[in-house]
Amino acid sequence: MNIADVFKFFAFFLWIAVAGFLLVIVLRASRNQGVKGLTTSFVVLVVVALVVTVVSMGLVFIQPDERGVVISALSPNGIRTDALQPGLRFVIPFAEQVKTYPISRQTYTMSATTGEGQVSGDDSIRARTKDGQEVLIDASVIYSIDPTMVVPLHINWQDRYQDNVVRPLARGIIRDMASQYGVEEIVSSKRGEMEAKITAELVKKLGDNELLLTDFILRDLHFSDQYAAAIEQKQIAEQLAQQAAFVVQQRKQEAEQARQTAQGQADSVVIASKGAAEARLINAQAESKALLLIAEALKGKPELLTYQYITKLSPNIQAMLLPNNAPFLFPLPEMQPTATPATP
Repeated sequence: MNIADVFKFFAFFLWIAVAGFLLVIVLRASRNQGVKGLTTSFVVLVVVALVVTVVSMGLVFIQPDERGVVISALSPNGIRTDALQPGLRFVIPFAEQVKTYPISRQTYTMSATTGEGQVSGDDSIRARTKDGQEVLIDASVIYSIDPTMVVPLHINWQDRYQDNVVRPLARGIIRDMASQYGVEEIVSSKRGEMEAKITAELVKKLGDNELLLTDFILRDLHFSDQYAAAIEQKQIAEQLAQQAAFVVQQRKQEAEQARQTAQGQADSVVIASKGAAEARLINAQAESKALLLIAEALKGKPELLTYQYITKLSPNIQAMLLPNNAPFLFPLPEMQPTATPATP
């Protein structure tokens, strides 16, 4: 409770006291009792009540989020040129009165959903797109009164600024902008652009009518049942096409993977074959060198070859007679002892 309300309450209490004194005076006078002292007190009380009432009528407390327009019978234009600022202010009682306006942010919503907007029922904006499709738009306008233009606002619109300025301007601008785009552009690629253009136009138009735009929100888009069904079928077809393309891509990847695997296996076989051939070549070269060394070692030493032949025979063979000219065996050396002459 501010001080202006305190004065008004005090003035109301004083007038109740005045009525009580008057009743007492009347009762005492009807009983032929003295009322001289009461009359004096009554007069003083009436004067005090009048003074407090006049003061309370002149005191006005302006809230921080308000501005006051003073309608004055003493002003040539019937109104003060400057609005009252926040705080305790005084106006001339009976000659001036104050009309307060909020300068805080306000939201005006137009929606198809009941209970969301200022108008009950379906209050969405019906618009026609460039390609002739009907679209229903839900939107919100966040705005405030220009604190420096409160007096002109009162002169031009008073309390009608929301219904006579914000609502018709927003609906008209939205319809005009929607008519410049195709329905698919509004839905997808150009929605942000359209919203930006609506915001810029609202800033200008509201500014011409003493209002400030804080934000414009394009809440939702609705379409006719037929077009919504067509959109849904198109989206389903696009999803199926994307799925088919994904399957084709997956099959391509699987085929490429199989080709890479086969190529790897073929390369592995070639590498293994090359390795085996090189190993055989190395073994052959080593064996050739070994045979050359053996041949060199046996050269001129047939007894060594016979020794090797005998050592390789099975240990179970006690004796073996072969013709000396057998083609598959090396000829054995002569084993008969040389005759020694007798000693005389």
